[in-house]
Amino acid sequence: MAYYPIIVELKDKKIIVVGGGNVAQRKVMTLVDCGADVHIISKELSPLLKVYEKERKVSIQGTEFKEDELNGAYMVIAATDDSIENSRIGKLAKKKGILVNVVDQPDDCNFIVPSIVKRGDLIIAISTSGKSPALARKLRKELESLYGKEYEDYLNLMGGLRKEIIKKGGSSDENREIFTLLVDSPLFELICGGEWEKIAALIGGILKFEITQQKIINYLKAE
Repeated sequence: MAYYPIIVELKDKKIIVVGGGNVAQRKVMTLVDCGADVHIISKELSPLLKVYEKERKVSIQGTEFKEDELNGAYMVIAATDDSIENSRIGKLAKKKGILVNVVDQPDDCNFIVPSIVKRGDLIIAISTSGKSPALARKLRKELESLYGKEYEDYLNLMGGLRKEIIKKGGSSDENREIFTLLVDSPLFELICGGEWEKIAALIGGILKFEITQQKIINYLKAE
């Protein structure tokens, strides 16, 4: 089966998670980080999920899954320890045209969750199309060692500079040339070394206008 890779925005969207164990917990942690409106259905909850409920990061919808729970849902995660029940949830969600992931049962899904490396706004997704999650985890660990926190700082700076460049009103071709010059420059290495004076000089030379060290540091702290 061929999959279409996508990065989706989930802020305030209703997400149903059926299950409350460790697998469901991992899914919920990521969903909460994305700002989703998470509704959990489970007889039992892991210690962390109990904390999330207490802190109102999630809501508990009951102990037994019912079809009407799907009303208004954007996405469903079936993560119980009952493969038959998981499959039933998957079929019902598909019938309603809802995105559904059934853990460890790719045939019951209409999307699969990649293994990811996240550094701020940098997201590297690894998928084996459901054929070998173990290989995806192995590759993720390898990439984690290659891409550290410095990439988060680098991307924050590039995002801030992008706004500055676009604000100048240049053509798409002119802007593309500047972006390419920045990415191909030693900027990343200078950030790793904390050489702010050289960073300011390098950026100023490419952009053809002065930029202060403080402004650069402010970009690095951007959310």
